[in-house]
Amino acid sequence: MSEKPISPLRRRMLEDMDVRRLGEKTKSNYIYHVANFTTFLGRSPDTATAAGSFPGGFPTPATVSDAPS
Repeated sequence: MSEKPISPLRRRMLEDMDVRRLGEKTKSNYIYHVANFTTFLGRSPDTATAAGSFPGGFPTPATVSDAPS
């Protein structure tokens, strides 16, 4: 049986979660949310930067505190 190849980033993430002894549901949720983040970015998460992750620019404390309640 051949398995689908795993990217080095995903392999590293899975290994790190194993070392931390995270549960299967937690691992599944992490992978799910990283996949969604990848779709949002439009590129691999290992190329993400804080400033590039937000289309309108990285929110500053002033813009967060000035937001309407």
